[in-house]
Amino acid sequence: MKNRCPSVTAWRVARHRARHQILEYGVIFSDPLAITVLGEDVETLASETDTAEEKNFRLFMAIRSRIAEDALSKAVQRGVRQAVILGAGADTLGLRNPHEESGLNVFEVDRPVMQDWKKWHLAEKGLTVPASLKFVPVDFEQDNLCSCLKMAGFNPAKPSFFFWLGVVPYLSQESIENTLRFVASAPGSEIVFDYGEPIEEYEGKHKELMEKRKAFVASVGEPWISRFTPDEMHALLRKCGLSNFTDYNRAGISSYFGWPLKEGTSKAGPHVIDALFA
Repeated sequence: MKNRCPSVTAWRVARHRARHQILEYGVIFSDPLAITVLGEDVETLASETDTAEEKNFRLFMAIRSRIAEDALSKAVQRGVRQAVILGAGADTLGLRNPHEESGLNVFEVDRPVMQDWKKWHLAEKGLTVPASLKFVPVDFEQDNLCSCLKMAGFNPAKPSFFFWLGVVPYLSQESIENTLRFVASAPGSEIVFDYGEPIEEYEGKHKELMEKRKAFVASVGEPWISRFTPDEMHALLRKCGLSNFTDYNRAGISSYFGWPLKEGTSKAGPHVIDALFA
């Protein structure tokens, strides 16, 4: 097997995560395994040209992960012992599991080809997969998520915490709705995910940037399929039984971290949702 990640976008996220540890010292989101899992030379990562576009994208990757793992910590405190990473890519949570002593089991869900590569890649880097980490191969557009998870030891009757970062834009609305309904099937379950607004909602240079990103992901065979206005996403969440949610837009993210809100930014932007099925 060649040392090439089957998903260009997943590898880009892994590189952003690693570069955040180097360039910003992990100030937003600390991941001690990000550089090791990536396996690229630190000096090369540090010396690459860093545009404002790349930096903003990198920081959002860190922001959504921080919000998600903060929420996971609170979920574990209230008794949740199952974490599911949907579209795990090169994520490292299952490897470093900060809640392993509390009994947290982590289920990584991804396409079979991606998981085959990841297991090979981790072995190449000399990383041991802990007993608390289970790999669950799933085709989101065809397979039954619950059935696949149950085969790996997941208990759908117990509350769980779901990560769904960087995945929603690449799925059909039917798959998105089915996944949200599954999350809402067990009281006490929670999901953190991100979504993007329709490109026509953006303005000026921000719109040009989104058009550029759209063209890039399409060129590597991973096109954006679904984007939502906040009203559309909120309606979908309520339809699926997830009426208790927080939508972190630009202002919400700034407030979460205690940052001043920048003037002159586009009204549209990325969002992070934290939804709990009480």
